[in-house]
Amino acid sequence: MDKYGKYDKLKQNISRLGNMAVAFSGGVDSTFLLKTAHDILRDKAIAVTARSSSFPERELKEAIAFCKNQGITHFFCDSEELDIEGFSENPVNRCYLCKNELFGKIWAIVRERKIENLAEGSNMDDSADYRPGFKAVAEQGVISPLRQAELTKQEIRELSKEEGLPTWNKQPFACLASRFPYGAKITPERLAMIDRAEQLLLDLGLRQVRVRHHGELARIETDENGFKILADKGQREKIYNAFRQYGFAYVSMDLLGYRTGSMNETLETYKDQS
Repeated sequence: MDKYGKYDKLKQNISRLGNMAVAFSGGVDSTFLLKTAHDILRDKAIAVTARSSSFPERELKEAIAFCKNQGITHFFCDSEELDIEGFSENPVNRCYLCKNELFGKIWAIVRERKIENLAEGSNMDDSADYRPGFKAVAEQGVISPLRQAELTKQEIRELSKEEGLPTWNKQPFACLASRFPYGAKITPERLAMIDRAEQLLLDLGLRQVRVRHHGELARIETDENGFKILADKGQREKIYNAFRQYGFAYVSMDLLGYRTGSMNETLETYKDQS
């Protein structure tokens, strides 16, 4: 089935539901899902966005602006992951702990407004990576319409562009907690370091970028365009001096570049040591 057939399947599935709340991060996938749901269900489609220390302010502002521009009813859920027992120790099921608590809070908001369906924005490509959060999705009765329609990330980007969505070429985003190796302590101070470091790189023109936190070392992952920017000595010195102010002693560039789920590359090693 081509992307248009999958898109039709998505719209048919949403139409049959009659109402929907979307766990809305403002990223490529949840924006496309929310826009599609709103086009079909109108005021029977709402957005709920979580606010926490692992969610950058820039992402929150973009989510708010999108809903305001589209006339979508938007609610907020205050969810502090670091208050969840065990989360700050960064176990391999960290994402499950977070999603389980978050979806529980979102459901409370959704049910109060007589909405019967809660959806999240994972796509078919997400099934290939280690995603413990999917367990929480299943346990909490959350639906995954994009995966059900078998839409891939690239297809969602292409359809988003055709629909005129500003997120069609937005850089991928994952919560800031994903920047730490499993077992490394997650603290508000360390999350703030990552947030400031990534914001600096974005301001310098890098698009696909992650700053991984390895104690005193910051490891930058970026794409080919980012490598070109970082090839300039002046830019590297600016980054190094700023990262030092944020609390890092060393700054490195990952030679393999940007890739999703890179912290899962050591997953088996960590499990063996646990």
